[in-house]
Amino acid sequence: MTRNVLIIEDNPDIARLVQMHLGDIECEAEIAGDGAEGLAMFQRGSYELVVLDLMLPGMDGLAVCQKLRAEPGYVPILMPTAKTTELDRVLGLEMGADDYLTKPFSIPELLARIKALFRRVEALSESAAVAAPETVLVRGDLIVDTDKRQVRIGGREVVLTAKEFDLLLYFARQPGRVYSRIQLLDQVWGYNHEGYEHTVNSHINRLRAKIEVDPAKPRYILTVWGVGYKFAENP
Repeated sequence: MTRNVLIIEDNPDIARLVQMHLGDIECEAEIAGDGAEGLAMFQRGSYELVVLDLMLPGMDGLAVCQKLRAEPGYVPILMPTAKTTELDRVLGLEMGADDYLTKPFSIPELLARIKALFRRVEALSESAAVAAPETVLVRGDLIVDTDKRQVRIGGREVVLTAKEFDLLLYFARQPGRVYSRIQLLDQVWGYNHEGYEHTVNSHINRLRAKIEVDPAKPRYILTVWGVGYKFAENP
């Protein structure tokens, strides 16, 4: 099955290289050279993934990402970036990117990340089709609306990134079950390479900062020392 991908990248050499290798995993890719053009192409076309550079002329990648997330439907976004600070990566994730990749990157890693995003989307679609899970989860004062992808605590809406929502939903659906960082990487991110465990830690820290009254004494997402994390059975 051929998948349609949109590459928004102002470096033509990088864009063509990515486009060429996407053909190795049965993807057809179109290229936009700046943010405004990429947004217009996205609105006109039908894509299953966006590879979005952070540093773009005119409308930068963060602004494009925010506007893409305001569009109807959900399309995964992978954000390659030459910037390496934690703040830049966090900003991209906060705006709705599903994953990031620091330049210079290897083509095998790029393709692995893209395939992982496709697998995660497929798994979410299959679980929704096979089962009929609760559409609204109530866990103490926490309410998770899976259809609207909204979270509320005590009547207050909490804005989460796409990955933070997926992580919270995965926990909340199975209270009390303990997950290792590798398991979470495999199930939520779609890859389980060693060395990426810090990605789980940083996401959980940000998630706790948003949903916990006191992140230092969490009520919902608990640390199981020496193993990983779990969602409280009776928060």
